[in-house]
Amino acid sequence: MTDRWLNVDEIADHLGVSKDTVYTWISKRSMPAHKVGRLWKFQKADVDAWVKAGGAGDDAQREPA
Repeated sequence: MTDRWLNVDEIADHLGVSKDTVYTWISKRSMPAHKVGRLWKFQKADVDAWVKAGGAGDDAQREPA
């Protein structure tokens, strides 16, 4: 059985960040997420791998100043 899909509240809680941070990471740092209708859904394993690869780090894909 595969893990269930998490919503924005659940993934924000899992990572210890705000929902606004999650939305920013989706749009600016290519956080692994899938839009289902109007809702964003996440696979915990994909997000954990993204974090471990440095996707959420301070040096990750910043916009030019």
